[in-house]
Formats: sequence, structure tokens, C-alpha cells
Amino acid sequence: MSATVNRPELDLSIEAGNWPGETELHDLVERVVGMACDHLALELVPGTELSLVFTDDAHVRELNGEWRGKDTATNVLSFPGGDETEPPFGPLLGDLVFAEETVTREAAELEIAFSDHLSHLVVHGFLHLLGYDHQMEDEAEEMEETERRILSRLGIADPYREPPLTNGTTESNTPV
Repeated sequence: MSATVNRPELDLSIEAGNWPGETELHDLVERVVGMACDHLALELVPGTELSLVFTDDAHVRELNGEWRGKDTATNVLSFPGGDETEPPFGPLLGDLVFAEETVTREAAELEIAFSDHLSHLVVHGFLHLLGYDHQMEDEAEEMEETERRILSRLGIADPYREPPLTNGTTESNTPV
């Protein structure tokens, strides 16, 4: 079998919104994706790339309308780069597109750190690129459990925990 790698190369772009600096975002994504790759024992084709676009609600709303027929912004959109169903994955994992205002608002509503919520959304979107989904209950349970385990390894609280958070809300805007 040909050689594989465990981490994708990151192509990060800040297009709009009030995001942290590129270095801070890159470090967060590198840490989160690295942990996800380790947890999943992921096998990637050498040179595999993951694109991350940090933008605003207006752009995500436009993309969501075009690709999903939903005229609303959402926190993260995932665009798989291929139709691989088993490892090794690559050379293009796909694109993750994040909406700053939605991510910021949700973190405030959930009373959690922005970086923790963004980390959760990076994991969530990344899993979508690998074929995870949450349309059926059993798929959702598997995906959420995988998210919980990866986030726990990062020291981030369970985003699906019950009882509700201190302000009486639960995460109701499940990411795409």
C-alpha cells in the first residue's frame, strides 16, 4: 500500500466578518483537525488539502440558498471534495465555510467561549467531509458521540449535554 499521512494541509482564508487573526484561526484549526485525525486514525493521501473559509452571514446565506435551497445563514457549511467512502482520503477533503455573526451569536447564547464553539463547528464540519451525517437518528448519535470524544480530548465540554446550559438554552441550530 502507498504511504499515507495523518494531517491535511490547511488552506485558510478570511473573506469577511470580525474573525480573530489568521494565525490564531490557523492554530485553532490545526489543533482541532489534528485531534480529529488522531482520534479517527485517519489515513490521507500525501498532500491532501482542507480549505477553510471564514466569512459572514450574508455570504453563507447566499451559499446555503444556492446549494441547499435554504434562504438563511447557518454556522458552517461543508462541501466534500470527493466521493471517497473509505481511506485513504484525499487529495482534496473539501471546503468548510463559517459564518462569523452566527458563530458569535450562538456562542453568546450558549454562554460558551467563542473558541470552544468554533472548535465544535470545525469538528462537525470536518466529520461531514468524511461522510458523517445526522439526517437519521442512528447517524446523528454516531456523529454526536464522535464529536463529544474529539472535543473531550481537546478539553471542551460536551456541546450536546443535558440538562440545558445555565441560561436555559440548548444548542438548537444544529450545524450543517
